[in-house]
Amino acid sequence: MPIRKYAVRAAGKMNSGWINATLLRDFQAEGTDAHRLCTMEDGCVERFGRETLISFKRVLARERLIKELQSWTSAIHFEVARVFARFIPRKNEEREPPRLIFGDPAENLQTVVTERHLKFGIDFGVGYSPGLFLDQRENRHYVRHIAPKRLLNCFAYTCSFSISAAYVGATTLNIDLSKKSLARGRENFALNSLSTVDHRFIADDVVAVLPRLARKGEKFDVIIIDPPTFSRSPGGKTFRVENDFEKLLIDALELAERDGHILLSTNCSALREHALEVMARYALKTARRAATFRRPTPLADFPPGAGASSIWLALR
Repeated sequence: MPIRKYAVRAAGKMNSGWINATLLRDFQAEGTDAHRLCTMEDGCVERFGRETLISFKRVLARERLIKELQSWTSAIHFEVARVFARFIPRKNEEREPPRLIFGDPAENLQTVVTERHLKFGIDFGVGYSPGLFLDQRENRHYVRHIAPKRLLNCFAYTCSFSISAAYVGATTLNIDLSKKSLARGRENFALNSLSTVDHRFIADDVVAVLPRLARKGEKFDVIIIDPPTFSRSPGGKTFRVENDFEKLLIDALELAERDGHILLSTNCSALREHALEVMARYALKTARRAATFRRPTPLADFPPGAGASSIWLALR
């Protein structure tokens, strides 16, 4: 069932960006219980199964979202088990795990959510992000539509793109600096009864791994490039998406099949879709490759401009 467009009015007199009951039913019908509930200038509310996460930039925004969440759940007749909240800092190194503000503190901080019937583990106790980036939902769905044979998942985190690819028969290579994130990725494979026999997990720096793969002659028909805005390898080498994205894409193009697809995605506010396209055109020219560009399907639960900036390259 197609998901309807984002709804800016939920119920009663609330005029902020809460989704409505119809959109909520549409998500349930398609087998999705992880999605955005509300977006406002200084914060948002996201659903992870029966758990809810409030992200806020100011305390006043948190208090407003708590109050509106109570009104929205009453109007929609939606049950929330627990509510977590996390502060959105200006610097990544200041990020802290979400804190429980409503609900039973004795309950396990882990849960499982579904996205189009695929299962993903969520953990509110291990870090700033609980395990699934909701703004990549349509990109994960597009991977299932492409049905790749071999997928390269750079900055794989908990391997959600690889789950989508493996579900339609692909083998995957997952690269991430964090061994713990890749271990959670393996758990996601198990949650979906997917064997990891034909899937590789490399805990290393993507920037260092890609040239090694090229020297071995490896090729992939789908490559996912969704890097963090900033990261630091164990050796102290830093990655800044504004400075390093072009070189990363050039290296990835060496690994792409002739008719392959590459996803370019970032949450960096300085790199919107136009900037990504400009960088992509430069990289394609440098690598002597050609491609058409595709913008992802807009997210029903995110207003325009919210969430990650993404473009797909269809190589030819």
